[in-house]
Amino acid sequence: MAGTLAACGSSDGGQGSGDSKTVTLVSHDSWAASKDVIAAFEKQSGYKVRVLKDGDAGQAVNKAILTKDNPQGDVFFGVDNTLLSRALDNDLFQSYEAKGSERIKAEYRVDQDEHRVTPIDTGDICVNYDKKYFADHKLEPPKSFDDLVEPQYKNLLVTENASASSPGLGFLLGTAAQYGDDGWEGYWKKLKANGVKVVDGWEQAYNEEFSGSAGGKKAKGDRPLVVSYASSPPAEVVFADPKPSTAPTGVAEGTCFRQVEYAGLLSNAKNTKGGKALLDFLISERFQEDMPMNMFVYPVREGAQVPPEFVKYGPQAEDPETMAPAKIADHRDQWVKSWTSLVLK
Repeated sequence: MAGTLAACGSSDGGQGSGDSKTVTLVSHDSWAASKDVIAAFEKQSGYKVRVLKDGDAGQAVNKAILTKDNPQGDVFFGVDNTLLSRALDNDLFQSYEAKGSERIKAEYRVDQDEHRVTPIDTGDICVNYDKKYFADHKLEPPKSFDDLVEPQYKNLLVTENASASSPGLGFLLGTAAQYGDDGWEGYWKKLKANGVKVVDGWEQAYNEEFSGSAGGKKAKGDRPLVVSYASSPPAEVVFADPKPSTAPTGVAEGTCFRQVEYAGLLSNAKNTKGGKALLDFLISERFQEDMPMNMFVYPVREGAQVPPEFVKYGPQAEDPETMAPAKIADHRDQWVKSWTSLVLK
């Protein structure tokens, strides 16, 4: 990916983190940025950017916590609202109020007393559907969580493991927000009885099992419903050759859960000055407007322009499910434990 830039003179982990001319960003595998945008930061700041990708979001956060006393880098990007409390409770980040943070939309700001994390992007976790499948079968695609348990959608949905995958956990939280503390387990019993398939992560679900994606078509995936993102349809258009006039996939808007991703200065970062400069850059207009077409997420900065492909093929959900970070912190681990015994056993 474009964002995987090895910094000059930082061939090993120790050297990259300790070199005052190099700033190391630790992230999940989906990190990407345009080369010219990173180059502009390097020229402006005098720091070389080194990127260390560390698996999916859940894995990357857990590893960052385990290595917090001797971190692999200076800034961590990619902890989202579903896992934020775990990072904060484990003192993963130190306080820093990024320059320009007053331009971040108010609804995405958290931890305003301590400023341990900075919001960077947002997106909606939603069920995507394969338009061709539903047209061929003369079947209306589902629109809501309620629809997914109806008999006409039996054995059609694939989702990710909520204990290991960020979209899988987001989908679980969406059902908890929709049906409440007392109702979500009953909903999942119905979903299981209706043949939901659970796989480890997004890559497998979307690019192997889902019949509507370019990867899924090659892999002969046979599930026309998948838990993915509202921005997945524009990605299918952007990366297609030739580009279709309409997206081959759609979004069931009544199944969306809003996700926000944050970055923070790691507590024991070796290059705190470089880390602060990088955090300032991540919420700059230049980076915020570059981000959508690289990571297929939405900017959080007021006034940042969204690509026309997003407006046309992947608009944000108008009324997504949301949940207060404090409630996620109080219930997440127990919900995941209950979900695992209910759905996987």
